[in-house]
Amino acid sequence: MKKVILLLSILLSVAGSFTAAAQSQFSGWVASFNTFKTGKRTSLHTDIQWRSTHEITHTQTLLVRAGLNVSLRKDLTATAGYAFISNRRTVSGITEYVPEHRAWEQLLYTHKLGALFASHRFRVEQRFLAKRKVTGSTLQPDGTAYANRFRYFIRNILPLKQQPVFREGWFAALQNEVFLSFGNTAAVNGKTFDQNRLYVAFGYRVHPSFDIEAGYLNQYINGSGSSFTNNHAAQVAGYLRL
Repeated sequence: MKKVILLLSILLSVAGSFTAAAQSQFSGWVASFNTFKTGKRTSLHTDIQWRSTHEITHTQTLLVRAGLNVSLRKDLTATAGYAFISNRRTVSGITEYVPEHRAWEQLLYTHKLGALFASHRFRVEQRFLAKRKVTGSTLQPDGTAYANRFRYFIRNILPLKQQPVFREGWFAALQNEVFLSFGNTAAVNGKTFDQNRLYVAFGYRVHPSFDIEAGYLNQYINGSGSSFTNNHAAQVAGYLRL
């Protein structure tokens, strides 16, 4: 059954990744994902992410996220938290960093399939997006738009050297995440399908509590109308578990 679930999850989630034509961009992403144990069944999640604009000329996005994890059982964890996002936006030739506030909840299910470590994440976000209007030569606040989003994420890690317990060494990672808006889709792109992120990487487990990896991420962004963007990103990420 786990093999069937894993195969179906991969097929469904990557279906939106491949498109015939798109506006192409090239960017760099840096991320730090951290888990700090606070009790027998609780821990604190934090992640910080920096993303560049096309050709790494400016900061496009700065994201800071935190949440409280509760272990429901060995393979299932529930989390709730808050995220702050600063996004670079240009309206009528005027550029500004516009904030977004999010509340989010998720379930994370993990399992092992042979030598493969698999994670499935189901996340719901409540998004509060700052609106802007052009006033003279500046952008001025124009209220807040509310939107919801569902995200399904699958990540697979394969150690390149077999060992009873994966404590150190090289590994390959393959992951995909699909984003679906619901509720007030008019506040975003006016569509249910928002974006898809497909990522492949190689990494090294320095210690049982720390991984570092680098890879290629393809972000397909479904824009308003008939527009869409294919963002090719080089990503470096660290994973700390204490």
